[in-house]
Amino acid sequence: MQRYKILWVDDEIELLKPYVLYLEEKKYQVKTFNNPFSLLDYMSEDNSFSLILIDENMPGKTGLNLISDIKKISVTVPIIMITKNEEEDIMNEAIGSEINDYLIKPLNPNQLLISVKKVLENSSIIKNKLKSDYISFFNEISERINSNKSDKDWIDTYKNIIDWEISFDRNSEDQYNEMLITQKKEANIKFSRFIIENYSKWSENNFKDILMTNNILKKKIFPKISSNKVCLIVIDNFRYDQWKILEDYVSKYFFIEQDDPYFSILPTTTEYSRNSIFSGLTPLEMSIKDNDLWSDKSQGFNRNEYSFLDRNLKRNNIDIRHSYNKIVSYDDGVKFIKKISDLDNYEFNSVVFNFVDMLSHSKTENKLFKNLAYDEKSFRSFTLSWFKNSSLNELLKYLSLKKVKVFLTTDHGTIKVDKPVLVKANKETNNNIRFKVGKNINTDNDKIYYCENGEKINLPRHNIFTKYLFATDNNYLLYSKNYNFHSKNFKDTFQHGGISMEEMIIPFIELSPKNPQ
Repeated sequence: MQRYKILWVDDEIELLKPYVLYLEEKKYQVKTFNNPFSLLDYMSEDNSFSLILIDENMPGKTGLNLISDIKKISVTVPIIMITKNEEEDIMNEAIGSEINDYLIKPLNPNQLLISVKKVLENSSIIKNKLKSDYISFFNEISERINSNKSDKDWIDTYKNIIDWEISFDRNSEDQYNEMLITQKKEANIKFSRFIIENYSKWSENNFKDILMTNNILKKKIFPKISSNKVCLIVIDNFRYDQWKILEDYVSKYFFIEQDDPYFSILPTTTEYSRNSIFSGLTPLEMSIKDNDLWSDKSQGFNRNEYSFLDRNLKRNNIDIRHSYNKIVSYDDGVKFIKKISDLDNYEFNSVVFNFVDMLSHSKTENKLFKNLAYDEKSFRSFTLSWFKNSSLNELLKYLSLKKVKVFLTTDHGTIKVDKPVLVKANKETNNNIRFKVGKNINTDNDKIYYCENGEKINLPRHNIFTKYLFATDNNYLLYSKNYNFHSKNFKDTFQHGGISMEEMIIPFIELSPKNPQ
């Protein structure tokens, strides 16, 4: 155990000798002072201390005034105030001075010890407990990975893995995080096999037996419209781990009624999965029932989301006023917030935020960003930084005040890729490196999901030669031309379109507004 040095100042310090001895028995080094001036003189000469205990009321200087003097010498030193005074205003002022704890005399030795431990050893205690718990979890999750048989099994497994990732982030536990990364890669290999074995079966009845992007509105959101004003927020390319780091901030304004991840449809790209959300249809169904909207790519893959949604509402006999807004840039967000009261005119609002998707693609295109967002932790951190200053944050605050029910989701996630796979294809094949669609697509890699007939998995079949190829776990698909260059360029970037837990298991969050304070 590290021998921490504690400075303790009290004008009645001799009466506290038993407590001093008790701390020393617990291997703390305690230096005492009977007046604040002696303490300050000592601090000016010696900075080898870890914690200061101060009395609230001493001759010549109050504890509150002493705190200010201490901070001038050492800004970061932890402080515990000990006092006979139980007045709330004194407590508030002390807490406002950023002390670390507040104890009332007469002291209880164990109470004192707990307070000291909490301040000095909290981080190491948490880390040790974290290590112990993870060792147990490691064996448990290994068993789960090998025995998972359903979509719910895999969702639970993924949620557990993410919880541990975030815990390691917060506690800078790199050693065990490396073990978790290895375990997550293993899980993704098994998950990919699970999808390959089951996806076509799910597809046979248009995914009616599983919650997917094509039925999320009908099953989860439409039933709530009749009794609530509702806002659907779709954050493009928003992973479940990114939601978990925003959760604490969102919960300041909302109760989290549901936190139930579900599955994105394949391919996990905006064109297919986001249009599927708004239309309530599979890509194959869109190409048939709403072909005029599906085939219109003149201004991008997602220019018709409002129309898709409008038809979806009508198919479900829902006659309401609804709005659609898309936020692509900072300026879009500023303009949106200025007119945010317009949302009050509609029973159902849908808002799409494209920032996270642009963040992901920037990692590929921008070398500076690639160096800054070099791993999962930094990628999550960027998301949090954006959120705190975003129009999304402002929107959520507004919706909470207006007591609007909110559903937060995404169209797909993204995965960091590091294993290139050579693919043979003709010129008409698409450029996405996580999935390919076209004629004469081939690869020697048996880990790839190869589908000769897209209709069997509810995807449009442009002609009899149309084939689909999906990258699994952390693979990315490259052609022979400039293979070495692209292999290096795309390695360790975040991509989507294929099969992985990160891409397919996506957040669905139901939020109910808290009463404004």
